[in-house]
Formats: sequence, C-alpha cells, structure tokens
Amino acid sequence: MRYMALACDYDGTLALDGQVNEETVAALERVRDSGRKLLLVTGREVDDLLTVFPHAHLFDRIVAENGALLSVPATGTERPLGERPPEAFVQALRARDVRPISVGRVIVATWHPHENTVLETIRDLGLELQVIFNKGAVMVLPSGVNKATGLSAALDELGLSPHNVVGIGDAENDHAFLSLCECAVAVANALPMLQERADWVTQREHGGGVIECINQLLASDLRELEPQLERHASRWSGR
Repeated sequence: MRYMALACDYDGTLALDGQVNEETVAALERVRDSGRKLLLVTGREVDDLLTVFPHAHLFDRIVAENGALLSVPATGTERPLGERPPEAFVQALRARDVRPISVGRVIVATWHPHENTVLETIRDLGLELQVIFNKGAVMVLPSGVNKATGLSAALDELGLSPHNVVGIGDAENDHAFLSLCECAVAVANALPMLQERADWVTQREHGGGVIECINQLLASDLRELEPQLERHASRWSGR
C-alpha cells in the first residue's frame, strides 16, 4: 500500500453548504476500514466544525484554523501551532467596524470586503501577521502558518510521510497542503488555478468528487496516476 492516508479539506470539498451527505460519510468509513488514516484540513475552528459535522471522530487528526490548531478527535485534545494575534489587534478591527470577527485559539477571521482594513490594521500596529484568503473568508494567522505546516505536524504525530498521502481540496488556501501531499486531487468545483496544478481533477463536485477519489484509491492505490507525479519539481511554487 503506497498511500497510507487521505487528507481532505472540508468546505467546498467534503461539504456542500457546510453539510456532508451520508454517501460521503460512508466512503470515509471505507477508507478507515482499509487501514488508512484520515486527516481533515480545514479553515474552520473546531467548535464551529463540530456543530455542523457530527462525524469528526472518523478522522485521526483535524488540522483546524487553517493550520494553526491540531486536534485529536479520539481524545478531544488540542495543540495550538502558533500564537494568537494580540487582543489589541482584535480591538482595533472592531473599532474600525470590521464585522463579523471570529477569534479562535490562534486564528482571527472575518469576511470580504474587510481585507484592506485588516491589512491596514496589521501595518498600523506593526504586527508580523499574514492574511490568507478562502473564497470570501479573510483569515489572519501568524507568519508561516498554513495548512501545509499544520498537516506536517499531524503527519509527524502519526509517523507518516507526505509521500504516503493523497490530498483533496477546492480553494486557494488548499494550495499549501496539496503541494505537500504526494498526490494532489481537486474536486470538479475547485478554483481553476487549483485544478491546473492538481495531479487529478475529479469529474464530480464536492463530496461526490471525494467519493470518486476514494473509490479509485481503494481500487488501485492510484497506480494509474504515477506518470503524472512530476508535479513536485515544477508545478507547485515553493516546493
């Protein structure tokens, strides 16, 4: 078995409008039954995720807050992978009428069209923070923290190599973690640039695309994609 783990984005990949259907959950269970590990790699905060997704226990690790928090569903333990921006930053955003604001263990997030205000506030306070976009979401994180760094921490805990991981996603914040995975898959509804850089684009969208990927993974261990895996030398920036 070459691929020992499947790493999935949540919104827009596993989930449509925040919900994962029963067929997709059943496919995830088949991955677990095959002896492979499951990792969820999401921009959501853990508490928010658990309110919409009651099957989080299927995953061996959850990389939440866009790589800033590592959660173990089996035990409920969490490990921050960065330092939360100072409270003065959050207060400054509120003073500048940035609404809504979500503050996680590490992440601070809001929505378009507040990205310019967020960037100006980071500049004015002299903070070393980065802004990551996920379609309409605007996420503020410590410099250097992203889905790839979070996935790396999860794989280290599980004793797995990125060369044994299939990743699947749909949006701009998925570039980082898909570039880490040996095989990168984009669902059919993924942004065009993500599709261009992926090793395989599914025919189906959202959870249907994940099921398509899982069916092929379990049937052949994705041997048919071997000729396309030259991506690591040229296709992903920063690799």
